[in-house]
Amino acid sequence: VEPENLVHHILKDMHATKKKKTRVILRMLPISGTCKAFMEDMKKYTETFFEPWFKAPNKGTFQIVYKARNNSHMSREEVIKELAGIVGSLNPENKVDLNNPQYTIVVEIIKNVCCLSVVRDYVLFRKYNLQEVVKSNKDDTLQNPSSLTEEQNSKVVKPETEEEEKSSEEVKQENKNQGETEAEPKGNNALTV
Repeated sequence: VEPENLVHHILKDMHATKKKKTRVILRMLPISGTCKAFMEDMKKYTETFFEPWFKAPNKGTFQIVYKARNNSHMSREEVIKELAGIVGSLNPENKVDLNNPQYTIVVEIIKNVCCLSVVRDYVLFRKYNLQEVVKSNKDDTLQNPSSLTEEQNSKVVKPETEEEEKSSEEVKQENKNQGETEAEPKGNNALTV
């Protein structure tokens, strides 16, 4: 079983159903290949490792995610530059896309071992974080208003019920009575995003 396909299938199912199926697993990160964590070994290994995804006629957009633990002899910038150069040499049509790439090259260095994998939908599946994948889009937009589309930004969110509207008015009235000077939001009881 290929670890990338297995983990991608699990995350795709969780993303579609929005059902939390585990309590203790936070993140699943497949590792397809390992080599020694030295630049020469990594270059030699990745030239053949990247071929199924990036060698002509295959092409795609990619990003490189690097993390090192208990290792101080590798330079993050150097590793990313070298690996991007190798992907570019396999097919010049491969392009870097940091926002929404087709493939994400995951480089995890632990002591003197380099763990590599090429995964799909890394951004969509929240860096393969199982807890984040099951959160609904409604929760996401409330926590991160910058992720709203322009159409959603132009809409005004009004209170859902009359009770909420009345309680909002009462709170404002109490604040005025207590002498607090707070700037009231524009649109009277409306939250503009």
